[in-house]
Formats: sequence, C-alpha cells, structure tokens
Amino acid sequence: MPKHLHYKMYKPYGVLSQLATNDTNQLKKKFLSEFYTFTDGIMPIGRLDEKSEGLLLLTTDGKLSDTINRSGIEKEYYAQLDGLITADAIQKLENGVEIGLNGTTYTTNSCNVKLIDEPVHLPKPDSKIRLGRHRPNSWISISITEGKYRQVRKMTASVGFPTLRLVRARIADITLDNLTPGQIISIQI
Repeated sequence: MPKHLHYKMYKPYGVLSQLATNDTNQLKKKFLSEFYTFTDGIMPIGRLDEKSEGLLLLTTDGKLSDTINRSGIEKEYYAQLDGLITADAIQKLENGVEIGLNGTTYTTNSCNVKLIDEPVHLPKPDSKIRLGRHRPNSWISISITEGKYRQVRKMTASVGFPTLRLVRARIADITLDNLTPGQIISIQI
C-alpha cells in the first residue's frame, strides 16, 4: 500500500482552503494549488476561511483528515481583537459562549484563552485587514477542540471584541513554526 503524503502550509490571508475549482463564480479567488503542484488525492484537513491565515495541514490520508476533524484535537489560534479585551470577556470565552450556527444558537465547548503580546514571529498583516489605526487592540491565544464555521470570530464578537486578524498557530503538536505565507513543507505524521 502506498505511503501517504502530508504537508503543512502557511495559508495566506485571501486564499481559499481548497484546491482549484471549476466554479465560475469563484474564478477570481485564490486557491492552494497556486502555491504548489500537489499530488492527486491531496486534501486540506479542516478549513481556514478566506480571511484567516496560518497553519493548514494537507494529506492524502482521508482517515487522518477525518480523525483530526472529528476527534476533539486541540487547535490554537492567535486572534487580534478590536479593543482591549477584559478578564471578564476572557472568562466567558473559556466557559463557552452562544454563537449562531446554521440558523440556530450553539454553545461552544470550554476552551483555553490567554491574553498575549503581539506574536513577533508573524508576518505583517495583509493590507486589506482593517486594523484601525487609532483604536487600541489586543491579542489572545485561544485553544479549541471543535471547529464550527467561523467559530473563533463568532466567539470573540459574542463577548464584544470582534476579531481583526486570525492566525492558526497549532494543530495538536504540529506548529506553524517559522513558515512564511504561501510556504509549504512536507512533514511526517
């Protein structure tokens, strides 16, 4: 049986977490296949929305993809927030908050949240991100074990601190390290 291939990538802001498409409505979008010529059968594990960046794993192993997506593996994100987040808001995030999901409300699982300094190893933000030059902002590290659609963004907005920039830094023990936007490297899992 052939050995599976695994990659990690720094998905840049403005790129969809999918390979090329035949959908004419998305022809002006940027796709992962613009950065690397992947082997047939490669698939992203999980997704990062178009306006999020950071660690994206890709594999030819569908079982691994399913395991990571469904088994409560921890994912850590760095979120730059609009405003100076309070201890009360951090506590609410840690305990779980209600977010909208598929036309209903959903209460997120408990998670780990820490106020952090701006991560110095991250590249400069994309110029399209509106960081607000005159309003203070803050950074948190948030580690979750689920991955609902736009979950971190919805969580921070629910406590009054919308996410301006979102970077996935870790999935289980696989980290972003010093990858640069668009960089892809082969890894062993």
